[in-house]
Amino acid sequence: MHIVLLCGGSGKRLWPISNELRSKLFVDILPSPDGGRESMISRVCRQLDSSCLTDSTLIISHQDQANITARHTQGKIPVIGEPYKRGTFTAAALATLYLQSFRMAKNDDVICIAPADVFAGEDFFSSFQLLPDILKQSQADIALIGTRPTHASEQYGYILPGEEECNAYSHITQFIEKPEATIAETLLQRGALWNCGVYAFTVAFMISHIKKMGLPVHYDQLLSLYEALPERSFDKQVAEKAQRAVVLPYKGVWQDIGSWDTLCAQLDSHVFGHGGISGSSSDSYIINELPYPIQVIDVPGIIAAASPDGILIANKNNSNEIKAQLGSLPLKPMYGEATWGSYRVIESSLEDENTTVTTLNITVLPGKNIGLNWNKTGCRAWTVLAGSGQVLVNGKVMQVSMGNQFAITKESLFSILAETRMVILEVRIGVTEDKDNILFEEEDWNIILKSTGSSNA
Repeated sequence: MHIVLLCGGSGKRLWPISNELRSKLFVDILPSPDGGRESMISRVCRQLDSSCLTDSTLIISHQDQANITARHTQGKIPVIGEPYKRGTFTAAALATLYLQSFRMAKNDDVICIAPADVFAGEDFFSSFQLLPDILKQSQADIALIGTRPTHASEQYGYILPGEEECNAYSHITQFIEKPEATIAETLLQRGALWNCGVYAFTVAFMISHIKKMGLPVHYDQLLSLYEALPERSFDKQVAEKAQRAVVLPYKGVWQDIGSWDTLCAQLDSHVFGHGGISGSSSDSYIINELPYPIQVIDVPGIIAAASPDGILIANKNNSNEIKAQLGSLPLKPMYGEATWGSYRVIESSLEDENTTVTTLNITVLPGKNIGLNWNKTGCRAWTVLAGSGQVLVNGKVMQVSMGNQFAITKESLFSILAETRMVILEVRIGVTEDKDNILFEEEDWNIILKSTGSSNA
């Protein structure tokens, strides 16, 4: 069996600690078993490890999030970058063709797709191992996992199961997508399940659907068409049209942590970062990533969240309205992470029609490097605020440490290797604002030196 985690989302419901680059998946805020903190994707990786499924897993992510995904999964799981977001069906199709082209998946191999942001019990992924046998025994085209609803929610899709078979699965009689509260209440009385977004099917089954859509069945060919493809939902295009579908009930903990109220319910502290809560402020939370304190006094039931991307003060139960408030605004991420470290935009201003000045704080982790890059326009001035390492500019390698300054001019090739944790203040002048100019790839340092004809200083 091959497991494919679908990793996406714009991060607006948990703004401002999530954004287009760092979605809710990558925020180290959940309590972990070792007493520390972990992100949602790190939690999923830990659970996959305990179920011995890591080696069978790959992740489909938008290419802008490929770096941060690799960091939070510690490089244990291959990450396939989508050039554009085209919906869950297209992502599943790309994963299927990747597995067939590069992982030698056969037509009768089972693929199981699941959302990467799942928050479930420690045994959740173990239930995935039952799906191949259920597909075979039931002769179904597709097998799903559903969970018992805790309330009549309007936010989830529902599955209406038929009679339970001897191996605990049931044939699906109907799919109902996000019903009104009164209908949801009726569905609960009829034994309906919430759809967990987990689907198992064979490679041959998925390829037949790809052909029905008139799409190529070769990975590279599909990738070349990505920009022109419409967004397609796996639910609507495949699951809801399946003639033979079965569902396996999962009886453990399962939640969609997609809002501040559901996230806060999983936290073990009411204050993260600088700040304090006092007075009659029951059930209020502070999540502060800024160096400035936040104080909440006599205000119950709110979330006060702050990051370089902005500040949110909201009633927890109504905090989902932030998604509508932000709308389709092109929010430029002010914080991002990569395999080599992280960055924070301190200030960005337009000095005149042609000159942009941006100040960033860049952290490069020990032993990591920002790969070889070409500074196409403008210039960059770097000041090393902490740590030591090596900087390469136009083939020349320099040993640098705290207090050193150097410039990267137009048309320069540059890279940096951190020997210890390095903090760099970067001032850009006249450089086009593009996140790709910040989230560089990490490369092998020795290969970088060889490609530029340089040697270690």
